[in-house]
Amino acid sequence: MNKTITLFSILLWATFAHAQVPEENRFRKVVLTENLNEPLELTVLPDERVLFIERHGAVKLYSPVSKKTTVIATIPVSTKYSDDSEAEDGLLGVNIDPGFAKNHWIYFYYSPAGSTPENILARYELKGNVLDLASKKVVLRIPVQRDNCCHTGGSIDWDAQGNLYLSTGDNTSPRASDGYAPIDERPGRSPFDAQKSSSNTADLRGKIIRIRPEADGSYTIPEGNLFPKNATGSYDSKTRPEIYTMGHRNPYRISVDKKNGYLYWGDVGPDAGKDSTGLGPAAEDEFGQARKAGNYGWPYFVGDNKAYWDFNFETKHSGEKFNPEKPINNSPNNTGLTDLPPAQKALIWYTAAETKRFPLLGSGGRSAMAGPVYYAEHFKDAKRAFPAYYDKKLFVYEWMRDWIMAVTLSPKGDYVKMERFLPNLKLEHPIDMAFGPNGDLYILEYGQGWFMGNPESKLVRIEYNGGNRKPAVMASVDKKAGAVPFKVQFSSAGTEDFDKDTLQYQWKITAADGAAPVVLNEPNPAFTFKKKGIYKVLLTVTDSKGLKDAQTLTVQAGNEPPQVSLELTGGNKTFFFPDKPLRYKVNVTDKEDGSLEKNTIMASKVMITAAYQDAEDKLAANAGGHQEAPVTFMAGKTLIEKSDCKACHFTDKKSIGPAFIDVATKYKADGNAVASLSDKIIKGGAGVWGETAMSAHPSIGLPEAGQMVKYILSLATQKQAPQMLQPAGEVIAKIPDGGDAGKGIYKFRASYTDEGANGMPSQTTEETLVLKSPTLLFGNADDASKNIMRFKMGENNLLIVTQPNTQAIFKGIDLTDITALDMVVAAPKDQLNAQGGIVEVHDGSPDGALLGKTEWIPPTDDASAFTSKTPPKPFHVPISPQSGTRDLYFVFKNDNAKGALFVPFSVTFISK
Repeated sequence: MNKTITLFSILLWATFAHAQVPEENRFRKVVLTENLNEPLELTVLPDERVLFIERHGAVKLYSPVSKKTTVIATIPVSTKYSDDSEAEDGLLGVNIDPGFAKNHWIYFYYSPAGSTPENILARYELKGNVLDLASKKVVLRIPVQRDNCCHTGGSIDWDAQGNLYLSTGDNTSPRASDGYAPIDERPGRSPFDAQKSSSNTADLRGKIIRIRPEADGSYTIPEGNLFPKNATGSYDSKTRPEIYTMGHRNPYRISVDKKNGYLYWGDVGPDAGKDSTGLGPAAEDEFGQARKAGNYGWPYFVGDNKAYWDFNFETKHSGEKFNPEKPINNSPNNTGLTDLPPAQKALIWYTAAETKRFPLLGSGGRSAMAGPVYYAEHFKDAKRAFPAYYDKKLFVYEWMRDWIMAVTLSPKGDYVKMERFLPNLKLEHPIDMAFGPNGDLYILEYGQGWFMGNPESKLVRIEYNGGNRKPAVMASVDKKAGAVPFKVQFSSAGTEDFDKDTLQYQWKITAADGAAPVVLNEPNPAFTFKKKGIYKVLLTVTDSKGLKDAQTLTVQAGNEPPQVSLELTGGNKTFFFPDKPLRYKVNVTDKEDGSLEKNTIMASKVMITAAYQDAEDKLAANAGGHQEAPVTFMAGKTLIEKSDCKACHFTDKKSIGPAFIDVATKYKADGNAVASLSDKIIKGGAGVWGETAMSAHPSIGLPEAGQMVKYILSLATQKQAPQMLQPAGEVIAKIPDGGDAGKGIYKFRASYTDEGANGMPSQTTEETLVLKSPTLLFGNADDASKNIMRFKMGENNLLIVTQPNTQAIFKGIDLTDITALDMVVAAPKDQLNAQGGIVEVHDGSPDGALLGKTEWIPPTDDASAFTSKTPPKPFHVPISPQSGTRDLYFVFKNDNAKGALFVPFSVTFISK
């Protein structure tokens, strides 16, 4: 019978574990308040008010009734180190007492202002909407050092038994240890030795503390902490009984499973970019789980107990690797036990690079945070409870990578799998989250920059709608401006009702002069504006259950927009060729202003530019029309925006790292700057701009890091306005210094702003024409056979041809003036067991006219042939003269192949 029950339980759990993922459109992100100043932690009150704190001491309260946020108190805090540099200290943690509904107690963890270096846990009473500062009771004091950074912890949570959990950081500077174990035992170097704190059994730093607060402001020690009483009923003088878990670096956000008491935390890890013999492993962040009290290893171990070496900072020699079964703390800065409890492994661990064990975590900067475990039974009467799919799942999140994961655990608590929670949810560095009584998930978003108020920082609420949903409305019009009479076609294309309800459409057209609105009740009506004016057009869509949503358009009647034409007058229409001329012609006509051709529009008012730019980004311009940066370096800017750089750097102001403009100024005369700074981006480093180390980025390739550095260095140069061209002529396709002709594009832009008409505002029309680089990557082909393998190397997309008689297709290629193709193809033996073959080029289809083919591509033993950094010599394929555009089929052949053929990297079109 017991076996049957156990089997049934497992099958039931497996059924829930494989239930269908809820539709993402059932969730809605609601912004409650924004433009905050370093928000850190929140707690939701029983009446759904949200109390949250900001690091500089502000205590804020959001009311769901008034929908307003007010500052209810300011707690004086220390936010500086002794040298007056910015610290991580301040108002760090907050949570309400489990009995808040009756006692109104709130607990804060903070760094009090004053000369005494300590952090305290204190209790206050909330009276209505006012925090009574006079009710303060200090529950716990933790001495700290404020001479050097970093790591504060500060998160507070409770278990079901009324025990309070508090996380504390190791209060240790990583600067001297190059991102490895900070165990500097030299005299006077205690701030650089985490053995004084995390692995010190008599110190409360680098710990998660568990205590039971009492009504009088004192606390008792619950059973089951790491260091129990001895046989005489007293505690060892070399231990602190408050310790539940030890061996933490910076457990910044914690949560306690209210059902089974398991403790979870995210431990923000060190900064080493790679494994080092004699020092230790590459840096890892951890999501930890403690089912009982334990030691989690820092600074001797990281992740799944990867060990550091006992490095001597005085002699610069390494001793033995630390032993996770018997860790020993013999530092002169240790005041606790020498023999420590065995080290426990993390639940989930990951590096800056993609982790094979947990690939879904991705790559980039690291700041692990632990959120709550969701139990459906705790929200039976909630207005908007999350679906049962998330029952018993642990929510973890990443401050730097901006994702939330729902982690499935076995009934025993073992890791099973994880999945992205709302993959399309845009976050701006989530720093805390909690479920409210209504079932909503509240999230604090810190914003992009450290140590500053960020306009994008906010408090948000994620609501789930398990019932009928509003229609998702899309409204558009074929022309937004024109001369009267002005006929337009409105469209509701894209409007969707996720519940498949019948929809009713109403277009309401309102003039600014107060005339009676016109109402149209069709999904896609046509309408003619007969009177000049600016009109507001509102599309409202209502479902069969009465739920509605709307979208607004603006239409101007009375001024026809200009017509701008831009064309090439000769040569190839697909590619540009470096240092070769490009002939062009621009014409402008406007119903009210006249035309450029008849000289009624002055040529000086037509803005025409032509410039090389990186293919990754559009030309950025400010209001004065000046380029934001030399176009050569825009790909580097795009790479920076895609990375985690903005978490620590801004272009023109200091965050936790230096401003990019300051870096550019410092290194603009350094001829080795690109190489040295690229290496630092990849490997990480510290010491040039302050205490805080820069994380390693091993997933960024050297060419990409170089592009990023070139963009940063370009900020030190004067911005220049683009040169304006005449309406017709030719330009030479020059590639600026540092540009890569194999990756960039050449873009023509022509625009004209008319003079306005009939009292209506002016209208602008712009046309662009883009010429590709003559080198195309096969990985970016418009189409390819399904059985060709695609993969990514650095920023480049590549193909592996795994079967013969497959093809890659480039569409709409102009072959005018093209005389040959140079194809870079490699058939690496060692990495791929490649068989080799040939590439044929066909016109219009795999069996179309043969335009040319490579010689036999033999397998090679050259290991570098499989990297995009050192491509092999190209295969030259002459083709007969052609003209006009067509689709090109590159067909890969080897009838005797018993495996992969080769890797086609690129094709370069050669002009006569």
